[in-house]
Amino acid sequence: MPYKARSSVLATAALSALLLSACGGGGNDTASDSGMNLVTEGTLTVCSDIPYIPFEYEENGEYVGFDMDLVKEIASGMGLDIAIQDVGFDGLQGGTVLAAKQCDLGASAMTITEERQKNLAFSDPYYDSLQSILVPEGSDIAGIEDLAGKKVGVQQGTTGEAYAREKAPEAEIISYPSDAELFPALQAGNVEAVLQDLPVNLGHTQEGAFTIAAKFETDESYGFAMSKTGSEELVSAVNEQLAALRDNGKYQEIYDKYFTE
Repeated sequence: MPYKARSSVLATAALSALLLSACGGGGNDTASDSGMNLVTEGTLTVCSDIPYIPFEYEENGEYVGFDMDLVKEIASGMGLDIAIQDVGFDGLQGGTVLAAKQCDLGASAMTITEERQKNLAFSDPYYDSLQSILVPEGSDIAGIEDLAGKKVGVQQGTTGEAYAREKAPEAEIISYPSDAELFPALQAGNVEAVLQDLPVNLGHTQEGAFTIAAKFETDESYGFAMSKTGSEELVSAVNEQLAALRDNGKYQEIYDKYFTE
């Protein structure tokens, strides 16, 4: 090949390579260049303690629930794929899972508290919750004062556990890793009541063997948790998506799916 023609071909190839480099991976460039410091480029990696119906649970091999549907919409709005990991709640609410960069965001019906804010950054609140007492039908427990001397099941590390220990100091408080062990303990008679978030307890009343004995206003709000340091851009992006979901009606649609009877 003549030198001039060869040079022309090389120049064209170099230009093509430059154009491909500039245009390739468009979906991921936004995520990597935004300063969100994602665990995996182009993917929002979410950690959650599953199951905790109706917020997060598995159905037909897929993680679903109020939290799960919201984070899927948030990831989509940010132009990201999503990956969900099942982790223990204690490590999640304590901040160790996020600090270790196992995931970018915690979505696990987590109440925003001053204590947790020492180790975590939170999104804007996305859900207001009540605490409640679940008991077998026919139980003589009708309120928090009736828990004295009773075995009361709670989930370890939750605000429900803190509330039970503060408001029912004479009860025997028994902590379980998650609702997956907590409710079976009530079914088996190992505890006489369960104190935890109202929507979760309501899910256990559907077959009629258990009932809600009491509800409590605690001014609790859930937030999505992120690393205490280096997550400012991610927090801002998540809040932007939450606001958009409220504005376009998608938040209400998801809310009604799980909480409207």
